[in-house]
Amino acid sequence: MASVAERRLRMYRAIAEAIDQEMERDNTIFVMGEDVGAYGGVFGITRGLYQKYGPEYVRDTPISEAGVIGAAIGAAAVGMRPIVDLQFVDFVGVCFDQIFNQLAKIHYMSGGNVKLPVVITAAIGGGLSFAAHHSQVLYSIFAHVPGLKVVVPSNSYDAKGLMIQSIRDDNPVIYCIHKRLIGVPGMPCPETAITHVPEEPYTIPLGKASIKREGKDVTIVAAALMVHRAIEAAEMLSREGIDAEIIDVRTLVPLDKDTIINSVKKTGRLLIVDEDYKSYGMTGEIAAIVAEEAWEYLDAPIRRLAVPDVPIPFSRPLEDYVIPSAEKIYKTVKEMIK
Repeated sequence: MASVAERRLRMYRAIAEAIDQEMERDNTIFVMGEDVGAYGGVFGITRGLYQKYGPEYVRDTPISEAGVIGAAIGAAAVGMRPIVDLQFVDFVGVCFDQIFNQLAKIHYMSGGNVKLPVVITAAIGGGLSFAAHHSQVLYSIFAHVPGLKVVVPSNSYDAKGLMIQSIRDDNPVIYCIHKRLIGVPGMPCPETAITHVPEEPYTIPLGKASIKREGKDVTIVAAALMVHRAIEAAEMLSREGIDAEIIDVRTLVPLDKDTIINSVKKTGRLLIVDEDYKSYGMTGEIAAIVAEEAWEYLDAPIRRLAVPDVPIPFSRPLEDYVIPSAEKIYKTVKEMIK
């Protein structure tokens, strides 16, 4: 029998456990969305909940994302704490108004009188040949709109702690889960994403980045799958005497500026790696923050690696070409350190 210290869970199981423990604790929490019931969610994050809590608390819905988000907003306004599974983040287009004009703004426009503690889960990312409608990241769109918090775990331990914290937060949270990290059988997942997860409930504060690897020569900031590719690149660089520090942002909103800036002050170089589109995204925002607040500490120009402004291709070779790889990260850092 495995010891407590060896309890390693895949991300989908860690998230399902987090939701289960919160539902046991608080009877105002319920789950709704397409296929969240007996099927357990298309990515397994509600597995076992329908059997335990029944259809009143785990509600399968019609294929109407705008209707589901609207219902969640109404439920939250009268004291419930809904968790909504949007499935793929790409589906946000059909419920833009509910999220960006209602969910994000009602607390502000009510003078703080109406709280909307809604968690929306959404699968992000490519690498599976799911093509242009099912492979985007898009979290920068949510981060651009005041009133929404944006959470992006990169491993099972963070996934559980960040989910519990998101459920307990009185603000709306967009909880982004990378399909290549979630660990559902049949989907490839790096071993580094499958981490120890304590059985007891715990929280990770939103707005606190994690230093995955300490280094002194260059800072690499990333999220989700790109964290693991940055770690892989850092191992390649270490064999050549280059010491890279890896920062996992964990949440885009709130963003832990201090950890990033303090790292850049130490290393003097910054590379931001993102699987979202390059223009107007996370890479540009973090680059601007460092340029404004730590310019004098830089020994080289800030560099960015992200998806070029094209739809994600269905073709696996083309998809692999547009998504940043460990090799591209390695080559970019080598160009920065000459």
